[in-house]
Amino acid sequence: MPQLVLLRHGQSLWNADNLFTGWFDVGLSGLGESEARASGRLLAGADGLDLRILHTSLLTRAIRTAELTLGEAGRSWLPVRRHWRLNERHYGALQGLNKKETAAQYGEEQVKQWRRSYGTPPPAVERGNEHDPAGDPRYRDVPAAALPLTECLADVVARVIPYWEDAIVPDLLAEGPRGGAVLVVAHGNSLRGLRKHIEGIDDDEIVGLEVPTGIPFSYQLADDLSVVSSGYLGDPEAARAAAEAVSRQAG
Repeated sequence: MPQLVLLRHGQSLWNADNLFTGWFDVGLSGLGESEARASGRLLAGADGLDLRILHTSLLTRAIRTAELTLGEAGRSWLPVRRHWRLNERHYGALQGLNKKETAAQYGEEQVKQWRRSYGTPPPAVERGNEHDPAGDPRYRDVPAAALPLTECLADVVARVIPYWEDAIVPDLLAEGPRGGAVLVVAHGNSLRGLRKHIEGIDDDEIVGLEVPTGIPFSYQLADDLSVVSSGYLGDPEAARAAAEAVSRQAG
């Protein structure tokens, strides 16, 4: 029975400052490092969970979370695949701005549309802007036209699903020595995109799904990858409270 674990990175420095982060590369806060280690303890204590491979984005906060998590879980040796398609949503011209200050300037309804609507992206940055990923060496093999200057969640879904089909699904269905649970450490919106696809969540409902930092979400899947069971590891009340805290960030 395929097993999949999705983990949003621990709190980043810009999460702590309530800034739109997107593709900007920031590290973890002290709390984020603690969250990552706590995730590792949850994974180590999960019955029957045999992690065999790790997938992450190319952003430091996800990579560092995975390192700390697997170190705590005793699985630092896992083979790793990294890909830009698992990156956070690009927040365009909002990147680096304070969420509450942006809501005060543009209105809460407008910021809610930018943050949580399925098909409305924020204003784009221009090519050459500090938030343009073109020129960053980690994306040197990606055509510039494929690198976003802003994204809505629909855009994230469109780029995440090919990676799901081409890289994650083969690992989930692997048999023999390669078989085992798959861990994906990524970001709030790339994980929302995966959950939308895996669970068949419709466009309106996905708007209300919040993903807390540093709490593993586990799936038991059938051979056709339909969901048999799912849920956060650890205290479900703690996961609910952490998700509510995410929803309040813009005020």
